Amino acid sequence: MAITGRAALLAAAAALLVGLLVPSWSGVLAVQFVLLFAILYDLARAAPVRPLVFTRSADTIVRLGESTSAELSITNPSLRPLRALVRDAWPPSTHARMHGSPSATQHLTVPAGERRRLTTMLTPSRRGDHHADRVTVRSYGPLGLAARQASHAVPWTVRVLPAFPSRKHLPGKLARLRELDGRTSMLTRGEGTEFDSLREYVPGDDTRSIDWRASARQSLIAVRTWRPERDRRIQLVLDTGRTAAGRVGDVPRLDVYMDAALLLSAVALRAGDRVDLVAYDRRTRATVQGRSGPAALSDIVAALAPVEAQLVESDPRGLVAAALAGSRRRSLVVIFTGLDAAPVEEGLLPLIPQLTSRHTVLVAAVADPRIEEMASGRGTAEAVYGAAAAEQTRQERRRVAEQLQRHGAVVVDAAPDHLAARLTDTYLSLKAAGRL
Repeated sequence: MAITGRAALLAAAAALLVGLLVPSWSGVLAVQFVLLFAILYDLARAAPVRPLVFTRSADTIVRLGESTSAELSITNPSLRPLRALVRDAWPPSTHARMHGSPSATQHLTVPAGERRRLTTMLTPSRRGDHHADRVTVRSYGPLGLAARQASHAVPWTVRVLPAFPSRKHLPGKLARLRELDGRTSMLTRGEGTEFDSLREYVPGDDTRSIDWRASARQSLIAVRTWRPERDRRIQLVLDTGRTAAGRVGDVPRLDVYMDAALLLSAVALRAGDRVDLVAYDRRTRATVQGRSGPAALSDIVAALAPVEAQLVESDPRGLVAAALAGSRRRSLVVIFTGLDAAPVEEGLLPLIPQLTSRHTVLVAAVADPRIEEMASGRGTAEAVYGAAAAEQTRQERRRVAEQLQRHGAVVVDAAPDHLAARLTDTYLSLKAAGRL
């Protein structure tokens, strides 16, 4: 039983009034008895809360930054009307609020034997699986002096997918892909190209591309053209260790990695390539193997949704082993990791030759825009010291990138808003050059 604030206020006012008008213990006891009787009557008339029946209906998937609604149905099987305050509890990161209410609570009346629905709006600010907590109902009597309260477990799970803000670049990247895929043929055969067609020689064409046998069969000089080979394998390796938890701007580095990986996957799958993915720190957090076709992007998105950065140092040997295990034939291996000097020079750098000897390796890193702001700081001693520290950090990143490049890796180091586009452009350039 819960005594409401109205009952407590009424009891205090009655006691004060009786004390002034009837200064005797018998009068005080009489008023207290009347109040107690009113509270017990109100409690007896309040609808029971334990027999209530709850059902949920809601979307199970939503993209980060978007909103969704969760419907909660409450059935009152008792013979008394339910006058209640209902709280539908969700994790704080969902920013749950009832429709028409600034919070997750709302007053509700359900006549006897009937059902009513409540709508809870969810706007998640974190990826992953969000589980509904308990539904708490406080049932009031007709006088509002007392209430019954109970909580019910009404399970539901909403999976929040990565935001994928770089999808705005997808039409432009696909247009460039169409230019490479048959519309713009190459005259030079590369490692990642396949024969496309024959066409008539025009002045300026490379004479090495002339097909003399085909030319002998017809009255014109024919040249061979080549196009990027399809069905290549792309291996995406996301470092989910401690450095991936650091924030750049308003988002964790890992979320920037995911965004870039999704744009690259969307273009590569549309190009007819196969995309594998592994998220690793000291153990595998997610894996996707052998997916192809545009529909495979949903599998990659679903696999990445619950992955979180772990506050542990990544194991570079395990990371490289995971990349090698998923790429038995020559592939493009894209490693999403930081360019901090100590972890790369002591861990990843000595292992890169194992990858570059068998695969084309691309290292993708996100630069902190705050470093660029600090590097231009002047005017005060603090700003100058900050600029010096920022410039030292930039030089260290350039040095680490040059070391990786000397070992045969291609490095893409860009700000959060530009990493996805630049990484995909690099993939398309490698494909156009026949290096995949």
